[in-house]
Amino acid sequence: MNHPIFTISLDFELLWGVFDKVGNVIDREYFLKTRRLIPEMLALFQKYQIEATWATVGMLFAENEEEWNSYQPSLKPSYTDYNLSAYHWVRANKLDSMCHFAPEIIRDIMNCPGQEIGSHTFAHYYTLSKGQTPLQFRADLQAAQKIAKDKFDLSLKSLVFPRNHVNPLYMDICLEEGFEQVRVNPPKWYWQETQHEGSLKKAVRTLDCYFGFGERSSYDGQKVVFWQEKLKLIPASRILKPINQKSPLTNTRRIQRIKEEMSLAAKYQEVYHLWWHPHNFAVDPIQALRELESILAHYQFLNGKYGMKSMSMQSFGDFLNK
Repeated sequence: MNHPIFTISLDFELLWGVFDKVGNVIDREYFLKTRRLIPEMLALFQKYQIEATWATVGMLFAENEEEWNSYQPSLKPSYTDYNLSAYHWVRANKLDSMCHFAPEIIRDIMNCPGQEIGSHTFAHYYTLSKGQTPLQFRADLQAAQKIAKDKFDLSLKSLVFPRNHVNPLYMDICLEEGFEQVRVNPPKWYWQETQHEGSLKKAVRTLDCYFGFGERSSYDGQKVVFWQEKLKLIPASRILKPINQKSPLTNTRRIQRIKEEMSLAAKYQEVYHLWWHPHNFAVDPIQALRELESILAHYQFLNGKYGMKSMSMQSFGDFLNK
């Protein structure tokens, strides 16, 4: 590569990302805060000329429950644990337009320069959970593509697997359903098989957000794997973890760690791929946006010193095709 690359991807979910964790106890204000802060996030991206991929749960494209129903695939995930199913959750709980639907936010993202709408599957689909099948996954992706096409004339090109459940057996399906790149996990043991969340993996992943273990999280973009010579498997580098309100010192350190990694990526002409959930900013929106601006300002410095370029997943994929 002739210049380092800074890639951002966001898992845009609202309540669809956590329904199986919160049950019927919903903090509605948390998601209202999320909706309010996204325009501010977009303003920062525009200020610092940042491209980003918004991997969006397909159900968010719907205007209302009637439309949500009309786009559901006939084949739904048959998880052994039925509590993992968004469809099962809705049968026991009421849909809330502020927590479950966001077509106007998607439109705002599309209208902001450099922003890509990607997919986070239609129903926050878990590809490594027991009981679901390849045919069900294909139907889910088809539903995501259809609602994006019908509502916004979009063909979704970049995919992020919910909960980082990257299933290599499903890559052919991703390719066949129109995707050109997917985000995959860092090539480290504690990021593999994320459906098995043992305490050791969690602890090491947490420590890694603050302290290095001797390996760079950035990587040589020319070594990105092409599945079937077409589908780019783009590794993540780092998650921007939510603010820890009980430990201000750890908050400072995690931002320092990200900046240090960005600097190393710039120095070695590598790719640094940062990701997060927009709803995580709702923990402390003011401080979260300050931290984000600090990271973006550091990118601007690296752009001036090393020629670092901001690229969405789609832009990076196009760059790799050259």
